[in-house]
Amino acid sequence: MYRLTTTFMIAVSSFLLSVLSHADADLAKKLSNPISDLISVPFQGNWDNRVGPTKGGRRFTMNVQPVIPVGINEDWNLISRTILPVMNQENIFPGSGDQTGLGDTVQSVFFSPKEATAGGVTWGVGPVFLLPTGTEPLLGTEKWGAGPTGVVLKQTGPWTVGSLVNHIWSFAGKDSRADVNSTFVQPFLAYNTPNSWTFTLQTESTYDWEKEQWNVPVHFLVAKVFKVGKQTYQVQAGPRYYAESPVTGAQDWGFRLNWVMLFPK
Repeated sequence: MYRLTTTFMIAVSSFLLSVLSHADADLAKKLSNPISDLISVPFQGNWDNRVGPTKGGRRFTMNVQPVIPVGINEDWNLISRTILPVMNQENIFPGSGDQTGLGDTVQSVFFSPKEATAGGVTWGVGPVFLLPTGTEPLLGTEKWGAGPTGVVLKQTGPWTVGSLVNHIWSFAGKDSRADVNSTFVQPFLAYNTPNSWTFTLQTESTYDWEKEQWNVPVHFLVAKVFKVGKQTYQVQAGPRYYAESPVTGAQDWGFRLNWVMLFPK
């Protein structure tokens, strides 16, 4: 009787672990999709060194990035993606001193079909807005901006491949500040394992049409979904390398640590 009970308990435990592992793997795969129907709140820390023309500055940026999907009818989702930077930087150019505060907010809204196409492609389009929430002149553009944004991706087995793009033009703000006319391109390739690990290679490239300059950080990131009590999280970390950077930007190597709170339905 004891052996039967022990065997039964082991079988039940193995089954439950298998179910939980499968659920975590599904969440990890959803996180590889920027417009999935999953509420998440990432706190993305970015460390950059050798910032500025003398390469003597440093910058830390914590991007608070809530993603909130809303079903607007049986066929369509509306996905809100917000990026609010909390920044600290020093010596980004000679005599600049140090600054701490908020940067400009980028607010994207995607309209996306709930079901992928017959070919397995997921897509979404909508507007993107630049809000001048910078608390100091050196932390923001002091400009209002807007433009289009879109994302397209395909998930096949453990693989996710796609790209997110937007373009922002400024239309109001301080006349003494430079106009904003920039294109953002984020191609990404992710591999999800059955035990909820994710390996991602991506760039987050920006082209400034006013200055005719690229900023191209390349990231290799490793992430894991896990639970603490009833709350589900993902932690993600990895290096980034600036393949190209403006004179006023960061150079060489940086690092990212991302802590994500998940709220599955």
